[in-house]
Amino acid sequence: MAADRYFGLFMLVTALGYILNATTIQDSFITDPVGPRVFPYIIGGAIVLSAIAMIVKPDPDAEWPGLSILVQLAIALAVLLGYAFLIKPLGFIATTVLASGILAYQISHRPFASALTGVGLGVGLFVLFRFVLGLSLQGLPQMFIS
Repeated sequence: MAADRYFGLFMLVTALGYILNATTIQDSFITDPVGPRVFPYIIGGAIVLSAIAMIVKPDPDAEWPGLSILVQLAIALAVLLGYAFLIKPLGFIATTVLASGILAYQISHRPFASALTGVGLGVGLFVLFRFVLGLSLQGLPQMFIS
């Protein structure tokens, strides 16, 4: 129970810092009626409410994950950090194929299905973001783009 309360307190302080940081977001000359700060406020508010709930009513029978689950979580974290560092040099498609394929393999342990999932997400999300939503993504590494 104490671990839940400590984590809730940590998340409460983090969320309040997040909300305070969101107050520094400046409006651009073209804004919608809601403004750019509302989404961070909503996220921060949800975290504040969740943190307060953890502090007030912690889980009495919390079960910590075993070592194998912690290793899987560490691998997922490493994949996501690698994704953030590799997306610029490798491009969106290759990085997304690699990351989503590894994460899919962690879920299903079926190599072929995981590879298909990676390719489908890499190409599908690129098409969605680039051509449907109009975002300027670098799909391929710079060496392939003339």
